[in-house]
Amino acid sequence: MRVALIHDYLNQYGGAERVLEALHALYPEAPVYTSIYDPAAMPAAYQSWDIRPSFMQRLPGWKKYFQHYFLLYPSAFESFDLRDYDLILSSSSAYAKGIIPPPNAIHICYCHTPMRFAWRTHDYIERERLRGLKAAMLPILLTYVRLWDVVSANRVDAFVANSHEVAQRIAHAYGHTATVIPPPVDLPPYQAQPAADFYLAGGRLIPYKRLELAVEAFNKLGLPLKIFGDGRDRPALEAQAGPNIEFLGWVAEAQRHELFARCRAFIFPGAEDFGITPLEAMAAGRPVIAYAAGGALETVVEGITGRFFRQQTAASLADAVTLTHSDTYEAQAIRQHAEQFGPAVFAQRMQAFIEDQLKKP
Repeated sequence: MRVALIHDYLNQYGGAERVLEALHALYPEAPVYTSIYDPAAMPAAYQSWDIRPSFMQRLPGWKKYFQHYFLLYPSAFESFDLRDYDLILSSSSAYAKGIIPPPNAIHICYCHTPMRFAWRTHDYIERERLRGLKAAMLPILLTYVRLWDVVSANRVDAFVANSHEVAQRIAHAYGHTATVIPPPVDLPPYQAQPAADFYLAGGRLIPYKRLELAVEAFNKLGLPLKIFGDGRDRPALEAQAGPNIEFLGWVAEAQRHELFARCRAFIFPGAEDFGITPLEAMAAGRPVIAYAAGGALETVVEGITGRFFRQQTAASLADAVTLTHSDTYEAQAIRQHAEQFGPAVFAQRMQAFIEDQLKKP
């Protein structure tokens, strides 16, 4: 069986790319079609893959201005010649599901979310802090993208969603049902460690992660907070932060695991479609303090693996951190909960789902 993998873009590393890695592990010989590919921004292992970027790879300044080319992505994915494939697996939160599959192929889309900027444009404008003409024109230009997004959804034979929250969005935006298969979470060997005197947050430092709430809350609390990761919000966050907050930048995988294992709790202030980093903390046996929205509602068990705060404000987060001082958590129980989301479970569920789809007429 000839298999192709499709992914939105390979110029930043996060949860969607971990899903792609798991799909690639199922079909290691499959080529990966994508709009743009920046080897310097991706793990070194990707350089051994068969990665085939679109014509957008030749556009001027694409590394810096890739968001500005948003009207070209539909054409980029429709330009791929996929006639040789029997099974197409797209990993998409934007454009990848819009490929044109050959008539006899099965197209399965693992949908991280319907594209945020097209379907929740006003939230996107606010989070990205767009102003002036750009903020006024974007909703008009995105009308075309939304129309294309709905039409291209009909090129998908079966949707997989990473959470029930996203499955509801798929039904609302595209009128399709989706099977929920949570994304894989890395499960390094578990060894209980005593908590150190710091809290942890991090990932991609970009607006919708809402890490400014963590900075503001810990400025107020005066408690030590370490933030790992990088992104365009980092300079503003560092300018906002007090001396009790340390920015670690990019950290190697082994250091990430050590940080998760030693922190008092992991802080998760954003409303995300799923959110893998809270489960990475739980895999290390550490509790999570999360905003009660999105995928966190499906992964955090209040009182067992962490605590929620219910208003997306720094004050509400600070109150939740204070309340956890009297909480008691069992590290082994937290780890056991995380094991339900491990790579082997993901691989088994995805393989079974794919086989079911291939059996259909």
